[in-house]
Amino acid sequence: QVTLTQPGAVSSAAGGSVSISCTTSQSVHGSNHLAWYQQRDGGAPKLLIHYATSRPSGTPGRFTGSGSGSSFTLSISGVTAEDAAHYYCQSLHSINSQWVF
Repeated sequence: QVTLTQPGAVSSAAGGSVSISCTTSQSVHGSNHLAWYQQRDGGAPKLLIHYATSRPSGTPGRFTGSGSGSSFTLSISGVTAEDAAHYYCQSLHSINSQWVF
């Protein structure tokens, strides 16, 4: 069984910066198969970061992913009111020759 641990809540003043951690109980596949999603109330999850550090088109440069192995961070700079949301990490693991999300 793989577990992911994130902080319960983080906060920042407008214009400030914030970091959200994600720790996995086992190293992710390839050390970088970790994604971050943003979900606003009533909305669908939106992919912000994939492969730990890569921003898909449409993700503002204010969002930065870092980390590898089992420890990852999503950083947001220039925080705005629109950033108030739930943020989730998702990992991929190869365990006993099976893929586990």
